[in-house]
Amino acid sequence: MYDVLVIGAGPAGITAGIYAVRNKLNAIVLEKNYIGGGQILNTLQIDNYPALPSISGIQLAKDMRHHAETLGVVFKTAEVTGISDNGNSKIVQTVSEDFETKTVLIATGTSHRMLNVPGESAFLGKGVSYCATCDGVFFKEKTVAVIGGGNAAVQYAIFLARICPKVHLVHRRDTFRADRALQEQLLSLSTVQIHWNSRVQAISGTNTVTSIDLADIQTGSLSTLHVQGVFIAVGLVPNTKPFLELVRTNKEGFIEAAEDCKTSCAGIFAAGDVRTKLMRQIVTALSDGATAIASIEQYMLAISDSM
Repeated sequence: MYDVLVIGAGPAGITAGIYAVRNKLNAIVLEKNYIGGGQILNTLQIDNYPALPSISGIQLAKDMRHHAETLGVVFKTAEVTGISDNGNSKIVQTVSEDFETKTVLIATGTSHRMLNVPGESAFLGKGVSYCATCDGVFFKEKTVAVIGGGNAAVQYAIFLARICPKVHLVHRRDTFRADRALQEQLLSLSTVQIHWNSRVQAISGTNTVTSIDLADIQTGSLSTLHVQGVFIAVGLVPNTKPFLELVRTNKEGFIEAAEDCKTSCAGIFAAGDVRTKLMRQIVTALSDGATAIASIEQYMLAISDSM
């Protein structure tokens, strides 16, 4: 039986693994994707991580994983399908096997939100992408569109403007939600055209994407943009589906857990982007990972004293 089983190998999960091993807990980290890293894999350049300016998300993820493995953190590739609560022990079910553990830390992060418009699913991988840093190279010298107005969307547009002659940025509001520094960088690019107060109605093409239909939210007028690629960055949804009947979530599906990372189910904790919090950033995920292990140790001590 493990002392703690961590689900997810993003910044929160990796940090939890490091703190667990250093505190001599018998721990394992399960990650459904081979490399792990979470949403930072989709970030071209990270400028707000202290002491590591301008590091790529992929490099930071690799460095975190290497650090953890060097310390002896055990990782296993497995997709979790559910958790059974047996009081002082939990059974974590995966596609291939089950794991018994005293405590569970859910650090499953988030996934990209879909537009849910005609053509989006049909052209996924055929012009539709949710990661410019992953797929942008395939659209070099082509005209593309980015959908969204937050940090991710603006970063995508900036990145694509380096390799594409024309980038259309479609945003449903008349102001950005992105950081001011990113906005200033974007607005200085002559190859980027911003479409304010606009919503994508459909994505069209034959074998691949050839155009998107837009609707002006204020006037209702329709227009068509001829593009070869569409990069969607309209927010994130929590990866909580396997746990919805076990822990309390808010209306958006994020697990309700305060700074101590405790959930509504004793012995189950949540850390990182998957929990309710003010800021979803790498540094706050790292803090969650460390705090969660401290809370887990307190919980295990209390259980031991009651036996």
